[in-house]
Order: sequence, then structure tokens, then C-alpha cells
Amino acid sequence: MWKQILSKLPNKKSSKNEHHHRGREHGGHSSSSSSSHASTSKSSDNGVGKTKHSQTKERSTASSDVNPKSSANNNNNNNGVFTPYEALPSFKDVPNTEKQTLFIKKLNLCRVVFDFTDPTKNIKEKDIKRQTLLELVDYVNSANGKFSEGSVQEVVRMVSANIFRTLNPQPRENKVIDALDLEEEEPSMDLAWPHLQLVYELFLRFVASPETDTKLAKRYIDQSFVLRLLDLFDSEDPRERDCLKTILHRIYGKFMVHRPFIRKSINHIFYRFVFETEKHNGIAEFLEILGSIINGFALPLKEEHKVFLVRVLIPLHKPKCLQMYHQQLSYCITQFVEKDCKLADTVIRGLLKYWPVTNSSKEVMFLNELEEVLEATQPPEFQRCMVPLFRRIARCLNSLHFQVPV
Repeated sequence: MWKQILSKLPNKKSSKNEHHHRGREHGGHSSSSSSSHASTSKSSDNGVGKTKHSQTKERSTASSDVNPKSSANNNNNNNGVFTPYEALPSFKDVPNTEKQTLFIKKLNLCRVVFDFTDPTKNIKEKDIKRQTLLELVDYVNSANGKFSEGSVQEVVRMVSANIFRTLNPQPRENKVIDALDLEEEEPSMDLAWPHLQLVYELFLRFVASPETDTKLAKRYIDQSFVLRLLDLFDSEDPRERDCLKTILHRIYGKFMVHRPFIRKSINHIFYRFVFETEKHNGIAEFLEILGSIINGFALPLKEEHKVFLVRVLIPLHKPKCLQMYHQQLSYCITQFVEKDCKLADTVIRGLLKYWPVTNSSKEVMFLNELEEVLEATQPPEFQRCMVPLFRRIARCLNSLHFQVPV
């Protein structure tokens, strides 16, 4: 029995070793199988993730193909364009308590600027904006309550978005030499005028409205705004310059705090025109505004105003394109002499300083202006300048041009 028991012991050890060996083999197989399964599962998961990404990308592409305007609308949204661009309710269809809110919404709608170079583009949206601007003009014109600060801010933002842009003047180097050719040149008309005209009309009525609080509005119609407004006077469209002239005159009258700044800024434009470029489309409009301002100067004239006459108005006789604004300039000069007769000597000597030598048509303009100044000149001032004046007149009498001696 012991032999049988002992004989079985090695066999058990062997089987134990065998079992252990088999267990290792099985464990190794299981481990490799497990890692293989994990690897397969991982690659399967990666494959699924990639497929989902591809599906998302494909859906996005398909959506973009189905609705090609979506990306354009998203881009436009960043620039303030509404998606979709639809008309808002009329002021008649909302109660009075909601009209201010609707007013601001309509202003935001009109901040969108359309391209008018292509007449077939955005026809519906352009018409919606035009009708909305007409409603806004009527609302401002018939307002019976003070405009809130939010309304004032949105009006200025809408106007700024529409009118402030880069002007692209046509090259006119050759035409500046001959003022007659420059006057006969066809003016360049802005294609966006159907909208611009209504924006200017709205802003003019807003500035002139008694419901616009000046103290509140000057926070937004500030010096920066005025400067950009002055830059627009170089527009080639005479309709736009005429609107700007009226609006600037209204701003000058209503915002007294801006008056010195406006005069100083116009002076800088004149300086650059006279001594640097001799190119600007809005000189006549500026002088027309100044003619009205000079007419309202209180007596006795301030030294600042006399300096303006000597350093700004008189040198404006120098440019070759004088004919484009001479009528307005002559009116301003005459206003000074009529307000202070002692300035006649200064004006006459200034004319003699810039008297044209080779331009006969310009010489005729000088003679006509001199005649108006002499009518307002008193004997003491005339005696101070009569010697150089008669010398110049004697040369004019010997002129070969048939109009000058006359």
C-alpha cells in the first residue's frame, strides 16, 4: 500500500507541474487573446469614431450644398446683416408703448449696406430697406416725445454704417488746369443714392427735431463723427454734398459746443487744398456754409475771425480752379468788408497779391470781386491802397484779352 502511495507521489508532482505548465500556457494564450481582443476592440472603436467624424463632415458638406446661402448669411451676420432679411411690422400696427422698441429694431435692420453695382442682386432686400427708411423718416418727423439715449445711439450707428465709406474720386489731374473743362465735366453719381438720400433725410430731420436732446445727442454726434462727416464733402456726387451742407449747417446751429471745432477743421481742409493738393470737391459747399456763419458774426469782429480772413479766405484766390467756388468766396469776402469797413485795405491788398498774370478769365473774376469790395470801401481805406490798385488797373487796361479792359 505504501508502495502504491509512494508510487503515486511523483505522478502527482508531475501532473501538478504539467497542470501549472498548462495553466501558464493557457494564461499566456488568454493574455494574448485578451490583448488581441483589446487591440481589435480599440481599432474597432477608432474605426467607429472616424466613421462618425466622416459622417458629420459629410452632413455638414451636404447641408452647405443644399443651402448655399447659409455660409454667406453667417458671414453677413458678423457684419451686422440679419438672417433672414425681412420687413418688420409697421408703426401703425403696434401700441405706442412699443414704438420706441420697434424704432430701434428698424434702425438695426437699416444698418445693412447693400451692393448697388449689381442691380439684379438683393432686389427684395433693397426694397424692404427703402420702405423701412421711409417709415423711419415719417416717424422721426412726427415724433411727439423725447428720443431715448438708446434711440439716439442707434440713429448715429445706423447713419454711420451707411454714409461713412471710402470715396473713390476719379483722376482729374489734367482737368484741374482748366476750370471751364472741370465745370463741364459730368458729375459722378453714387449708385447707392436711393438709400443714401433717405438716410441723409432721416438724419437731417433727427438733428433738426425738437425732440432730440442736444446734451444727450452730443455724446454720439461728437468730434470724431463731425470729422468723418467733413471728409464726405469730397464726394463727387453733388446731391450728396448738398445734403451734407444742410446737415452740417444744422449741426453747427444746434451743437454750439462744436462750433469752434467745425471752423478749425474746415480751415485745415482749406489749408491742404490751397497749399498742397488744389483738389477738393466740396470747397463751394464749405464756403456757402461759412457765408452764413460770417453773416452772423457779432461786432466788433474777434481777432480769430480776422485771422481767418487773412490766412484762409484770401489765399483761396490762388488755386487754378477758382471758378468752381469764386461766387461763394466773393460773398464771404464782401461780408467781412460790410461788417468792418477797415478790412477793405487788407482785402484789396490781398487780391493784388494773388492777382493772376497769365489767366485772363481768372483776371475777369478778380475785377468783378474788386468792384463789389470797392462799393463797400470807405474813403480812408481807399486812400491807403489806391496807388498799387491803380497800377494794377492800368495794366488791365493794356491787356490783350478783350474782356479784361472792359
